[in-house]
Amino acid sequence: METKWLEDFISLVETKNFSRSAQLRHVTQPAFSRRIRSLENWLGTDLIDRTTFPTRVTPAGMVFYEQALEMLGQINGVRDLLRHNRAAAERTIDLAVPHTLSLTFIPKWLNALERDFASITSRLIALNVHDAVLQLVEGGCDLLLCYHHPRQPVQLDPGRYDMLMMGREALCAYARCAQDGEPEYRLPGRKGAPLPFLSYTANAYLGRMVDLILADAATEPCFEKRYETDMAEGLKMMALDGHGVAFLPESAVVREVEQRQLARASDAGAWEIEMEIRLYRERPSAARPGKPLVAALWDFLAAHRSVS
Repeated sequence: METKWLEDFISLVETKNFSRSAQLRHVTQPAFSRRIRSLENWLGTDLIDRTTFPTRVTPAGMVFYEQALEMLGQINGVRDLLRHNRAAAERTIDLAVPHTLSLTFIPKWLNALERDFASITSRLIALNVHDAVLQLVEGGCDLLLCYHHPRQPVQLDPGRYDMLMMGREALCAYARCAQDGEPEYRLPGRKGAPLPFLSYTANAYLGRMVDLILADAATEPCFEKRYETDMAEGLKMMALDGHGVAFLPESAVVREVEQRQLARASDAGAWEIEMEIRLYRERPSAARPGKPLVAALWDFLAAHRSVS
């Protein structure tokens, strides 16, 4: 059993609505429903009466609800106790970051901080975007760095979380370079000879960005999916070996483009989308003041970038 199943169930009992709870838990409704079903399978009993609407909790579910609250309270209490007892933790900044940004943005950013701010000790937690957001919401990190797009936003309460815009990132189509420096594949392809497509999985944030690119395209692409993963680095390696076209963040392919290993598979300005790179923290309060080091870093960054 996973603690997030307990949190999902508690949310569902309190909202009595699968869609609302899925939104609050930053997960799709099908995924949320699967997690509730997994909890029921683990317990061996139904917690939700699915024969009625609106959602109703079974008698067994109400018993388990009380137990779930108690279990979570104990788990979080032990976690807080151990964290507060670690003196070293006060001198370490915990960063939750999507895999791509952990490889492209973070190394250069830490170098800049060491030069302009101070040398800091950091603990990097590399996750997908959804789980990285959950790390912040559940108190598992000090800072969250992630992508953001207004049509696929990171939904964090501005009354509780501060945000800094750290930069922008374009997501574009790339393919392996031929000997003449041109891409081996070029969008949009043609009927009868579809382009081999290297795709993100359905739950990947960058995959949703690709969906927006394709939805906005003036011409429908001719694709044949050949490979799927949730990591941009995995798609890049497949593209380098000539397996097809992949949509990749520009910062992830700087070296490969300069060395003429990869090339844009479309004209400049076409088949691309721009995302923001945002930094979030939980706003300090009397109950949760946060680490002094994090506050000092935030003040330094806010003085150099716009904050909202």
